[in-house]
Amino acid sequence: MVAMVLHRIHTPLVQEERPLPTPGPGEIRVRVEACAVCRTDLHVVDGELPDGTYPIVPGHEIVGRIEAIGPGVTGHTIGARVGIPWLGHTCGHCPYCEAGHENLCDHPEFTGFTRDGGFATHVVADASYAFPLDGFDDPIEAAPLMCAGLIGWRSLKMAGDGKRIGLYGFGAAAHLLAQLLRWQGREVYAFTRAGDTAAQDHARHLGAVWAGASEDAPPELLDAAIIFAPVGPLVPLALKAVHKGGRVVCGGIHMSDIPAFPYSILWEERQIVSVANLTRADAVEFLTLAPKAGIRADTITYPLARANEALDDLRHGRFQGAAVLIP
Repeated sequence: MVAMVLHRIHTPLVQEERPLPTPGPGEIRVRVEACAVCRTDLHVVDGELPDGTYPIVPGHEIVGRIEAIGPGVTGHTIGARVGIPWLGHTCGHCPYCEAGHENLCDHPEFTGFTRDGGFATHVVADASYAFPLDGFDDPIEAAPLMCAGLIGWRSLKMAGDGKRIGLYGFGAAAHLLAQLLRWQGREVYAFTRAGDTAAQDHARHLGAVWAGASEDAPPELLDAAIIFAPVGPLVPLALKAVHKGGRVVCGGIHMSDIPAFPYSILWEERQIVSVANLTRADAVEFLTLAPKAGIRADTITYPLARANEALDDLRHGRFQGAAVLIP
């Protein structure tokens, strides 16, 4: 097999030949058809997340077909298409797992961070964290759903049922979530970097009723705001944009420091909450909704060997939608 390997933080991925892995008990081996590139992959490369494993094969938005099944696996068949997300394993017995909050597990494993991921021709996954993708005929379009889609869905659940939803950072997650919000009959307000007319045009094309700079005030106060960009100063800006009782959801796994802000913009029962990982229930819910809502990922593809180029293009905002690696 071929893999793009991160040996040390702040260094380019290295293409390597590796032996084909054998799945262990409870595991499956998947031949990767597509793996989307996520901003979390940049956080892994930049060493911004604690307790990583190196060397590591990044990539956690994986779509592929099952090639081999380890002992004890049920519910999967050879040749079936599956999706593999960021949350790769949980312990099942810590207080969070027992309370139904496996996304907060004390002893988790993360695909592409603490266990090898999908920037490769093959990957071994915990079978319990691989989701059937029957009916998803295009692996390239399906790949961004496995994180950008899933974390967007969990963020939206935490944002609540309000009509006017602000999305800060109009990248992979926001462009998928905007489609779901429009399908639900809600209003999308898109916030981008000042002067990023391409992202603003993309948001309007997907049905946003307003698009502007993050520093701009929306034409109406919002019911909730979801921040996907890992930029701490967006938090007080979003608080100013939501009405009394509104909620600001921080959807990223990493964010720069939030600056001090006056209590007055938090007062009147406004809330700030964060999203951590996802649950398998989130995945089942979203993967059921996505086809009904007609969600289509806008993608740009790269050969696996150009993974470093894809990461650099993501870092510098050179495309709209999602980048996807093709082995």
